[in-house]
Amino acid sequence: AYIPHTPEEVQIMLSKIGVQNIEELFDSIPKELRSQDLPNLPGPLSEWETLSVLLRHSSQNKPLHNQVSFLGGGQYDHHIPAVVDALSLRGEYFSAYTPYQAEASQGNLQVFFEFQSLICRLTDMDVANASMYDGATALAESVIMALHITGRKKVILSSGIHPDYKEVVQTYLANTEGVEILEVPFLSQRDNLGSTDFQSLEKLLSEEVACVAYQTPNFFGILEDQPEWVSRAKDKGALSIAVIADPHSLSMVSPPGTYGVDIVCGEGQSLGNPLSLGGPSLGFLATKKDYLRKIPGRIVGETVDQDGKRAFVLTLQTREQHIRREKATSNICTNQALLALRTTIYLAALGKDGFANVGEICFQRAHEAAERLKALPGFELPFQGEFFREFPLRCPCSSQEIYNSLSQKGILPGIPLGQFNSQYDDLLLVAVTEKNSPSQIEELVESLQNWSH
Repeated sequence: AYIPHTPEEVQIMLSKIGVQNIEELFDSIPKELRSQDLPNLPGPLSEWETLSVLLRHSSQNKPLHNQVSFLGGGQYDHHIPAVVDALSLRGEYFSAYTPYQAEASQGNLQVFFEFQSLICRLTDMDVANASMYDGATALAESVIMALHITGRKKVILSSGIHPDYKEVVQTYLANTEGVEILEVPFLSQRDNLGSTDFQSLEKLLSEEVACVAYQTPNFFGILEDQPEWVSRAKDKGALSIAVIADPHSLSMVSPPGTYGVDIVCGEGQSLGNPLSLGGPSLGFLATKKDYLRKIPGRIVGETVDQDGKRAFVLTLQTREQHIRREKATSNICTNQALLALRTTIYLAALGKDGFANVGEICFQRAHEAAERLKALPGFELPFQGEFFREFPLRCPCSSQEIYNSLSQKGILPGIPLGQFNSQYDDLLLVAVTEKNSPSQIEELVESLQNWSH
């Protein structure tokens, strides 16, 4: 209904480019991959009829504010101060698109600059870029960055990294000639801490390894031994990459930069961005000053204009749209600027003390929940390692069975981990935020008592 071209105009355009019909434009797609017949689609609808259909479908959604949620796994339900929506939804900011005359958009550039500064303070690193797509692609870009810096071809990933992140890295490097991805076993059989087995890491390390990547807290919520990771990588001349899927952990745990990590990447959704059917999300990447020119994306810098006033510029633009392709570090395009803005407002609104307070509440309530849950007959904590606010709970039956039952009652007890690996079929990954009140924790404990034995 909104296509403005008449059939005659379409034919003129096709003739101009030398094709007979629109179908010829798709000749590059193999015929076996093209649908010959459209499915049984309904007829055209008016605007109101279309809206009615969408409203009917959307009514099937189950918003988290109507449920008790202990979901996590890299996406967390935190309180978002009202000021975040009030400022980020202003018309001058309500777009993630990159201005092509960047210096004419001083407001946007200042936001990016402040975002970079805050990420550097969180991670204790020298420089950060103006955001990435999400945590998974931030890791993939970090690995590619390490390959370029070292000129080596082997990559070591901890098994404690989020399974989705590892798959994205595999996808990014699938057609990269000569690159080999190795994985360190996750469980340490010696101490059952739930962290990476460093004996296995040592066997994989060599002078051919470009980087080693670990996540802390890891996918199971356990804190990794960061100094050990960094020192072992450094001994072989490899770069160390720290993945932070839960940035609120940095409110209580020493940042990776403290230990000399080379690259820090991660997920920023929980910093002022809501959970919304799995997205949109926000990635961040920070590194040492030595690797400034290898960082993907864009970096905003501070300067002064001709009148001596504070001003902002795009200091580095290493994406292939801006410079020669062979000189580009990445083809990352429009970034998550709106979400980066929300993160900037969120962190500024909370301040150092407020951010620490949120982390402390998460820590205390998570450990209270863990103590209560492991006291239930048939339930236990499988790992002995330290955790921040997320932990796996071993159940007396399939965790998926428990989830299916409780979710029907409006309680989301955690993530059933059997979907990632069948050996974890009885594990439930439980995450606690400041929004989980003591009464909600009590409700979870009482609900799980039905499976105790």
